[in-house]
Amino acid sequence: MGETEKRIETHRIRCLSKLKMFLLAITCAYVSKTLSGSYMNSMLTQIERQFNIPTSLVGFINGSFEIGNLLLIIFVSYFGTKLHRPIMIGVGCVVMGLGCFLQSLPHFLMDRYEYESTVSVSGNLSSNSFLCMENGTQTFKPTEDPSECVKEVKSLMWVYVLVGNIIRGIGETPIMPLGISYIEDFAKSENSPLYIGFIETGAIIGPLIGLSLASFCANVYVDTGSVNTDDLTITPTDTRWVGAWWFGFLVCAGVNVLTAIPFFVLPKTLPKEGLEDIAETVKNDKEEKQSKVRKKRVGITKDFLPFMKSLLCNPVYMLFILISVLQFNAFVNMISFMPKYLEQHYGKSASDAIFLIGIYNLPPICIGYIVGGLIMKKFKITVIQAAHIGCWLSLIEYLLYFLCFLMICDNSSVAGITTSYEGVQQDLHVGNVILADCNMDCNCPAKIWDPVCGNDGLSYMSACLAGCETSSGTGINMVFQNCSCIQTPGNSSAVLGLCDKGQDCSMILQYFLILSVVSSFIYSLSAIPGYMVLLRCIKPEEKSLGVGLHAFCTRVLAGIPAPIYFGALVDSTCLHWGTLKCGESGACRIYDSTNFRYIYLGLPAALRGSSYIPAFLILLILRKHRLPEENASSETMLEAKFTEKENEGKEMDQNSKVLNDDELKTKL
Repeated sequence: MGETEKRIETHRIRCLSKLKMFLLAITCAYVSKTLSGSYMNSMLTQIERQFNIPTSLVGFINGSFEIGNLLLIIFVSYFGTKLHRPIMIGVGCVVMGLGCFLQSLPHFLMDRYEYESTVSVSGNLSSNSFLCMENGTQTFKPTEDPSECVKEVKSLMWVYVLVGNIIRGIGETPIMPLGISYIEDFAKSENSPLYIGFIETGAIIGPLIGLSLASFCANVYVDTGSVNTDDLTITPTDTRWVGAWWFGFLVCAGVNVLTAIPFFVLPKTLPKEGLEDIAETVKNDKEEKQSKVRKKRVGITKDFLPFMKSLLCNPVYMLFILISVLQFNAFVNMISFMPKYLEQHYGKSASDAIFLIGIYNLPPICIGYIVGGLIMKKFKITVIQAAHIGCWLSLIEYLLYFLCFLMICDNSSVAGITTSYEGVQQDLHVGNVILADCNMDCNCPAKIWDPVCGNDGLSYMSACLAGCETSSGTGINMVFQNCSCIQTPGNSSAVLGLCDKGQDCSMILQYFLILSVVSSFIYSLSAIPGYMVLLRCIKPEEKSLGVGLHAFCTRVLAGIPAPIYFGALVDSTCLHWGTLKCGESGACRIYDSTNFRYIYLGLPAALRGSSYIPAFLILLILRKHRLPEENASSETMLEAKFTEKENEGKEMDQNSKVLNDDELKTKL
């Protein structure tokens, strides 16, 4: 008897360790996939500048990841449960690595990055051809050489990034639906929220690493090692700066491939967690084999259409999808364009913006996921309770969100664009008045963006447009003197780059970041309860397909279109576009930060606000109807009670037998 118990205990520990191993592996997979995704999102502005493309096209490239997901998500979610789930996840990780590698290729196939400038980096600076030269001729103008214009076609290299992102999306497809369904199938129902909380924590650790990597890469010049960085006339705060975006993709490729290894040694199925009886395990295996035989007879697609019909007729499930679509539209936009918003509105460099997002937003989200999972496990929260917790916490965070509208910084003061040359704010809808009396005779290029900051606190599009006649120093340390447009007592001078937004704007940014910490924690606290409503509102046998269909809908209706239409709206706020060699428009250099703020904060507010209508409908439905998972749980509880009573009866029989034996001995 002792040997049998030992065998049972060994079997239980072995199965438990395999489940824990899968939990660790799938968490690492979440880390790697979110590492790649967060890095891609953080590098959007760098890609925009590298290839000189508009924000709407960058949004399309970002949304192409979801296109890759769409190609397989439904079929992987349904058929994946019939195949070897861990191996499918491992193959997906390898494919993600391939996609990341492909995204880095353009850097090795293109020429060095050239930014627009009136100042020659390697030429003879003593000529001063970039300064105000009255009655002279400016040497800088868009080229008319056809061979030079043909080289501009190399900007089509962004297609590599697009295709790589699609492949990365294909590889990511099996990780979420198959990983979650595997945990749900083989974990105890009370442990499932905690395990999913750990997995979602991995989905936060990944972005934390990804944003740190992106912050580092954005601060390193794209062609470092190939050019002398001392000759550069731009800094990371300049909107023409491009960081080493390609390096991070190589790192992501390596991490994804390494993450795939454990999945190839994990079993296809496991006994239900906590199952200690070997006989029960053998019985389950036998039933599984019989089930497989039946499935082979009737065909693997037998249940697909009935399952789809059942899901589409499930009101709670469909309303939850509607909520997810609206919320995803809001959050995809906010997450994708948050670095650009911090750059344009608060005057931060891309590197600093990415770093601040990682430091202020991700830790509270990570803590919120863990706390949410622990609360669900400790208090054994029901589906109705989870729905109320998720809804009301999300609503509280939504109301706090409106405080962001009060955290305002003014537009950068750029003469001829946002202000007049006298420093008076001008109507942005009138159009740019680049030339003024002070620079009319300088023969300056009117489209080239090479900003300088005057000692009067105003920025100018170039040293020439500031009326500067002389210069000293080289590279980023260059100083311009005798600037006729700069109205200051004594010698007027300017330095390269836009003027800082000031200490007041930096303080407002701190308030914005503190609010984002509180909001992130509250919202993430509601995420696990909300996700459990999704999992519990569908039948166990439909769970994998339900999760996949949910992911499919959010990608079709949010993940793909949101960055495109939001990018187009952001483009509409551009005040000045960059200029390519052939005179064509490049990436945007400066935005109307007021309109940008209305779009960045206002549109997500409207989308999220509308999502609470179906949320309240779900709460009403749950008051009147029981969900499939609750019925299954009730049956399980009843079985457990009957088993417990049976065991108690056996114990009482044994105790009475022992008692009778003792009485007999006493009498004898």
